[in-house]
Amino acid sequence: MTEQVSKLQELGKLMQNHGPELIIALIVLVVGLFLTKWAVKNLKTLLAKVTKNAATISIISNSIGIIFLAIVIITAAMEVGAKPGPLIAFIMIIVLGAIGVIVIFRPLIPTLPFKVGHTVKTGDLLGKVEATTLLNTRLRTFDGKTFFVPNRKILDDIVINYQFTETRRIKVDVSIRYDQDLAKAKQVLEAIMTADPRVLPKPAPQVYVLKLSPNGVDIGGRCWVNNAKYWVAKCELMEKTKFRFDNEKILFAYPQLNIYHYGNHKIGDVSARITKNDSTEPEEKEE
Repeated sequence: MTEQVSKLQELGKLMQNHGPELIIALIVLVVGLFLTKWAVKNLKTLLAKVTKNAATISIISNSIGIIFLAIVIITAAMEVGAKPGPLIAFIMIIVLGAIGVIVIFRPLIPTLPFKVGHTVKTGDLLGKVEATTLLNTRLRTFDGKTFFVPNRKILDDIVINYQFTETRRIKVDVSIRYDQDLAKAKQVLEAIMTADPRVLPKPAPQVYVLKLSPNGVDIGGRCWVNNAKYWVAKCELMEKTKFRFDNEKILFAYPQLNIYHYGNHKIGDVSARITKNDSTEPEEKEE
C-alpha cells in the first residue's frame, strides 16, 4: 500500500512539473495523427487522377505519410523537453529505413484488386465490399447476406471489379421482325440513347445489326455511362426502348413455326405430314 501511495505521489509531482507540456504534446500527437491521415487520404485521391498505377500511388502516399508522422512525433517529443538534435537524427534514420523498405518490397506484396465500396464478383459471390482486413474481406451480397472471404482465396481466384474503371458500356439488344423498317429501328434506338442525359457523348452511341436470326433481325445499341449510373441507366434504357418501339409501331420478333397442311388430311390423321420443306406446293399457314 505504501509503495502504491509513493508511486501516486511521484506521478502527481511529475504532472505538477511537466503536466502542461505533456498535455500539449498529447494534443500535438492526436491532431498530427488526424491531419496525417487526412493528408494521405487526399493525396491518394489526387494521385489517382494522375496515374492508375496502384503500386506507385501506394509508395508515394505511404512515404509522405511516414515523413508527416515523423514530423508529428518529433514535435510532440520536443514539447516534453527532448533534445532536437539526437531525436531528429534517430527519427530520420527510422524514416529513411521505412521508406526504403516500402520502395523495395511494396511492389512485391500482393494487394487486393478492389477498394471498400466496390462491387465485385469473386468465385460465385457477387456483392459490395464493406471492409477489408489482413485476413479476410467482408462482402455483402445484394440479397442481404454477409460473407467473410479469406484474402488468400480472393488472391488465388479470378476477380471481376465492376467499378475499377470510371465508365462502362451498356448493351441494348433487341430483335425486330423481318418485315419491319430496319433503318427506322436503328435511328429510333440511337435517338433513345442519345437523348438520355446519363449517356456520354464520347464515344457516341452506335447501333449495329448483330445477326439475321431465324425469327428476326437482331440489332444492338452500344453506349457509355459513368460506372456509378450503369445499372439504373441500363434498366431504364431497356424500358424506354420498349415504349418507344411500341409508339413507333416497330414490332419485336418472336419465335414462329410454319405448319404445312397437305391435301384433305385432318391434323389428327396419322397420314398427315408436317414438314418445313417439300417439293409439293403446300398451303402455308403462320402461327
